[in-house]
Amino acid sequence: MNSIKEKLKKFDVKSLTLYIGAVLILIIFTVICSINGKDFLTTSNIQNIISQSAVIAVIGIGASLVIITGGIDLSVGSVVGFVGIFAGVLVKAGVPLFATLLICLAVGALVGAINGALVSYGKVPAFIVTLGTMQIVRGLTKVLTDGRPIAGFPESLAKITQTEILGIPVVILYVFALYALVMFTLKKTKFGRRIYAIGGNPNAAKLSGIKVQKIETLTYVIAGIFSVIGGIILLSRLSYADPNAGSSYELDAIAATVIGGIAMSGGKGKIGNTLVGALILGMLKCGLQILNVAVYYQTIITGLVIIVAVYLDKAKERKAE
Repeated sequence: MNSIKEKLKKFDVKSLTLYIGAVLILIIFTVICSINGKDFLTTSNIQNIISQSAVIAVIGIGASLVIITGGIDLSVGSVVGFVGIFAGVLVKAGVPLFATLLICLAVGALVGAINGALVSYGKVPAFIVTLGTMQIVRGLTKVLTDGRPIAGFPESLAKITQTEILGIPVVILYVFALYALVMFTLKKTKFGRRIYAIGGNPNAAKLSGIKVQKIETLTYVIAGIFSVIGGIILLSRLSYADPNAGSSYELDAIAATVIGGIAMSGGKGKIGNTLVGALILGMLKCGLQILNVAVYYQTIITGLVIIVAVYLDKAKERKAE
């Protein structure tokens, strides 16, 4: 009897609910599109959903880590946009593509380090700090080219994501590899366990010898790096840089995180579910586009999804208490 109770406690109802929800959304859009004489469940649409979800899924990794520590990062979308323009400027100046991408990763880490230092050591609220850097980075993006897009990237850039291995788009392999790496880190390393400990109770974590400020700062650095990786994926897919790219991506990343069950209060949640959250958003957007729903209505629906997801999460917390 006790063993059955223990198994029930370990049973992840939240994850199961998430997976069922994803399947239901897939079925609902398939039926609605079919009624309207349109196809939803096709190979091209599935690839489009995955392609659209890849960027959000990747930057959602960094966003999730920050939220697990009890923080928030609103600058990730601006970093995505900056990457494309900055890479374009460097390439036009004759810098090799590989060196350009490394420099972009360093810049992302620097933005994350500034965010983390101000939040952890400067004790400035994360919302204020990252809201400020969001505006600064977005402004710098437009200053670099006077708000004009950049084209003419080398063909090798497109090959980063627009190739296949054994018939599988390589971008899918990138996303799964990154999630596997972070899931392993969170489950099997001290660093991962300390991230959860800080989010659960930062004071207790500090008393137990954990260097809270250092780890908090590192999570923002990681978020900056994953934002750059997301930006590179987007740039590779489009093959041109738009200074407005990445707008509202920070909200999509937070939405994917919250839908995936990461607690906004910190200390709880499975990083793998953020990927499912990103795919759910991807299905919503793709389905609404096929049904010719206006973009501003899509934004409204995304906002409602965030509110509902947070409300349900808080309701479960109150029930558990």
